[in-house]
Amino acid sequence: MYDVVIIGAGPAGLSAAIACREWDLHVLVLDEFPKPGGRLLGQLHQEPSGEWWNGIQETNLLLEKAQKYDTDIRCGVSAYHIEKLEHGYAIHTNQGSFETENLLLATGAAESAVPVPGWTLPGVMSIGAAQVMTNVHRVKVGQKGIVVGVNVLSAAIARELQLAGVELHSMALPASNPATVQHSNPNTVMDGLVRIAHLAPSAFLRFGSKFAKASWVRRLAVKFYPKGGVKMWGMPIHIRKAILSINGNDRVESVTMCRINADGEQIPGTEENITVDFVCIAGGLYPLTELAAVIGCPFRYMEELGGHVPIHSERMETPLKGVYVAGNITGIESAKVARAQGELAGLSIAADKLKAHADLQQHVEDAVKLVATTRADATIQFHPHITDGRHKMEQAFQQTKSS
Repeated sequence: MYDVVIIGAGPAGLSAAIACREWDLHVLVLDEFPKPGGRLLGQLHQEPSGEWWNGIQETNLLLEKAQKYDTDIRCGVSAYHIEKLEHGYAIHTNQGSFETENLLLATGAAESAVPVPGWTLPGVMSIGAAQVMTNVHRVKVGQKGIVVGVNVLSAAIARELQLAGVELHSMALPASNPATVQHSNPNTVMDGLVRIAHLAPSAFLRFGSKFAKASWVRRLAVKFYPKGGVKMWGMPIHIRKAILSINGNDRVESVTMCRINADGEQIPGTEENITVDFVCIAGGLYPLTELAAVIGCPFRYMEELGGHVPIHSERMETPLKGVYVAGNITGIESAKVARAQGELAGLSIAADKLKAHADLQQHVEDAVKLVATTRADATIQFHPHITDGRHKMEQAFQQTKSS
């Protein structure tokens, strides 16, 4: 019987494991990927301060600390079911079952699919897949490509692809259809574009983004958005152009792009074919919550957090005794926030397990403050109202607990 089993060896899971091992808890970390690190492994970007965030280096730092405490980390292990026991939980995996008193779900997030005609052709991939192939496996995804979908995630990864020597023609919206409503409306997309302008090398763009925080300014910007797009890192970002289809016989050969009006409607007669050999589709992220659902965690839908999320407290505990969550399963945020949440979850588990150590409660309170500070200082915010979403979630937890 383990004190805690952690499912997910990303920044949240590893940080939680370290915190638990520092208090000598018996810990097992499971992850289905061949090596630990999660989405950290593919991340590489420059902070506004000029410092570089290298996900592989950050992963190595966490692993060195985990190994210092002899943390049991097993990769290539897929958890497919969780069973409630009298005094804990049984985690059923492809390599047997593991029993634990406490369980931490740090399963991260998955990418949302945005359907575009021709998206089944070889050479079409999600933006996250391109990130992993490029930064983790060192495989060049193609000679020249285009990104379909303009959001925080696609902008960050597009820059990573450029740094790896991959040529990108541009970024554009998907054509409007019932499945792309949130991704094909220029006004909605502009709201997100404003949140990443501070990453651009152009002082003009950074300065302009401050004014664009007003809704009427954003609407005006959409109306008069340049036909040639606005360039970030030398790459045009289009919100008044959309991809109608991806073309090719046995593989991607081109895309058909057209101009759209401020409401996302196609302007007839503006179609053009652009030669590319790969396409990255970016539909954003959503919390990966299947295991939380299997075990019976109550959920709440919150747009600010990225979708349906297990109800949890600011201490990362769920209403189920002994079940905790951390990282993107709790809402889509940066790896730094996930890391801070993981440490908090680990300390919360230790505090609940080792009630005799009164000083642990102070560590938990300090960790709660660290999560809030890390969130406030985050370079990239996936949703402008993430803090409001966190407050709503805390209220939901208290309501669930009292009922």
